[in-house]
Amino acid sequence: MVSRKTILLGALVSVLFGGTFVATKSGLAQFPPLLFVALRYDVAAVVLGAYVLATRSGAALVPRTRGDIAGILATGLVALGLTNALLFVGQADATSAVGAILFSLNPILTPVFAALLLTDERLSLRGGIGLAVGLLGVALVVNPDPATFTSGGIGKLLLFAGAVTGALGSVLIRWSDGDLDSTVRTAWGLPVGAALCHALSLGAGESVGAVQWGLPALLALGYVGVFAGAVAYVAYFGLLDRTGATNANLVFYVVPVVSTLGGWALLGESIAPIAGVGFLVVFAGFAILGSESISLPFSGGPPPRSTGHVDAD
Repeated sequence: MVSRKTILLGALVSVLFGGTFVATKSGLAQFPPLLFVALRYDVAAVVLGAYVLATRSGAALVPRTRGDIAGILATGLVALGLTNALLFVGQADATSAVGAILFSLNPILTPVFAALLLTDERLSLRGGIGLAVGLLGVALVVNPDPATFTSGGIGKLLLFAGAVTGALGSVLIRWSDGDLDSTVRTAWGLPVGAALCHALSLGAGESVGAVQWGLPALLALGYVGVFAGAVAYVAYFGLLDRTGATNANLVFYVVPVVSTLGGWALLGESIAPIAGVGFLVVFAGFAILGSESISLPFSGGPPPRSTGHVDAD
């Protein structure tokens, strides 16, 4: 049975990440892309760092094992830094719709890495069918022009690469088998991701002087830094420890649905009639997945390689 907290975490992640594509597209008009990511993590690191210092004991904050260090590096360098650097740069050369559907390949890619690196996550045939149906639903919701996938620059390849590194990062976190709880691990990973993105930004020749500071810039940075940053990542990585990489990344099927509904409600964007069918197909994919679609042998047989540590709050 799926617990109420797991459902709430998944819903929270979907809603907060769902607004990221809109905020990102808006912010890219004000910020150079890599600097935008770096500043996002600066803000998120300060917010989450203050939170863990106020709510955790000193002993709980200290990485003590190789697994702890590996988990922090997987979080900061791969799941956060490299993934979002690719996404933000790629988003500058692609529409939000294309970005949403390419990143929705994440749940398809995750079981591939999980099969190679984890012993406790195996996707069944039924699960594979459910994932495929869910991806079809995302395509119907977003409904992009097929020509947009073959025209333009390398933005789409970068978005796909971001989906790959995002899937790999989530599996590496589970594989690291550290003892830090997810919130503390994320608090350590955020400045690592920020440092990587600042280095990439400098290497690309970006400058703070290119930022067009104003209310739109502050709103975009505030959303991706605080809400889609610190808050969403605490919820997402908590979900990752609670359910496993394959199950946790199913939220990325819901993100385009939330983005589409948010654009309709907040920005007056139209929704194609086929999108209504797409919503139903996405939920049909989840129904096919069901509770037995992914083999997680938490009872009986050998213990899982990594159960993670879930926060009590």
